Order: sequence, then C-alpha cells, then structure tokens
Amino acid sequence: MAADVRAVRGVLFDLDGTLIDSAPDLAGAANRLRADHSLPPLPLETLRPMVGAGARGMVGVAFGVAPGEPRFEALRDGFLAHYEARLLEHTQPFEGVDAMLSALEAAGIPWGIVTNKATRFALPIVAGLKLAQRAAVVVCGDTTPHSKPHPEPLWHAARAMGLAPEGVVYVGDDLRDAQAARAAGMAMVAATWGYLGLGEPVHSWGADVLMDSPIQLMAWLHAAGE
Repeated sequence: MAADVRAVRGVLFDLDGTLIDSAPDLAGAANRLRADHSLPPLPLETLRPMVGAGARGMVGVAFGVAPGEPRFEALRDGFLAHYEARLLEHTQPFEGVDAMLSALEAAGIPWGIVTNKATRFALPIVAGLKLAQRAAVVVCGDTTPHSKPHPEPLWHAARAMGLAPEGVVYVGDDLRDAQAARAAGMAMVAATWGYLGLGEPVHSWGADVLMDSPIQLMAWLHAAGE
C-alpha cells in the first residue's frame, strides 16, 4: 500500500469520470466536430471510455488521429471550441458524489480536485456545479509544469492543503491516476464507476482498493482506520 490509510488527513479526486459525468458533453462536442466533417454521429457507448483521456482521447476515437499526426492539432482545436460552448449542458456529479463529499466535510477531512483538464474548462465546470467553494484546492492540467501521470500536480495539491503526501488518498478512474498516486506516495482508490479507458484493465493498475460507488469511500476509510 502506498500510504497508511489510518493516517488519512485529506482526499484528492480526479474530475471527469470520478466526481462528474462529463461524457455526454464531451461526446456531444466530438459528434459536432464529426458533423463539421460530414461524418455521422458515434454512439455515446463508443466515445465514453475515452473521455478520461480528454481531447486526445476524443479525437482519437472520433477520427482515428493521434497526437503528432498532421490533422491532430486542427481537430483538437475544433473539438475544444465545440466543448467550450457546451461545458455544462448535461454534465453533472455522479450519483452519490454529493453524499460522499458531505460525509468527508462532516468528518473534518478536507478534499480537493486534481485534473488534467485545462483551467479554462475545469474552473467554470467546478464553479457551475457548486464545487469550487467546497474544495480545499483545485489543480488543473496547466497549474503546474507537469500533468498526470507525473506526481507534481498531486504534490502541489497536498502542499496547498498543508498535508504530507502520505496522509492523502487520491481517487481516480484512469491508469494515469494510479501512476501519479504511486509516484506521489499516496494511497489510490480506483473509481470503477468512471470511464476507465481502453488500456490496461483496472485490476492491473495497482490501486489500493477498487470502488463501485462514491459512497463506499467513507466506509473504507472508517474500516481502514479501526
């Protein structure tokens, strides 16, 4: 285990696929971009697994184009323009997230957000969903010189909360979240209610625990601390 959960002093969360279900808006932006190119829409089930990979994942699944290829930057910029116009059309916290956060707050455990989403998208969403005033810290993909799976965003968040990394748990739904948590010396909870990607199966990530719903977090912290 990366950290002693009996000494947990704070919890950090990924955003997309962990706290919020942004798949409908991200998939909608991808399909609008496909329409721009006279292509038919793809079903949400096809696009949803790659939501956690952001614009790279959406452009990849919608057009089969990867970073470094000639068309990628123009497609990425087009996708982001469509997405910025619809950040909160359908995006909402997952069921159980509010109860989980309220339970953490009632227990006096501060929580924050560490996402690879750029500030221009993340902060309006966090504010619009009334999470900004509750979070102790929000670290975006461009807050530090590095993004996940580098540990620096997690360390930055821990410093902002005045906590040592070993006293923090990170909750995420992507392999990069697990890699970042391990590198940062934090315990890691894999949110299996999230998007999970199309790469290595979640059971191989090396997470300390897998959870099927947000509210399980408090029970785990309580049981681990006994």
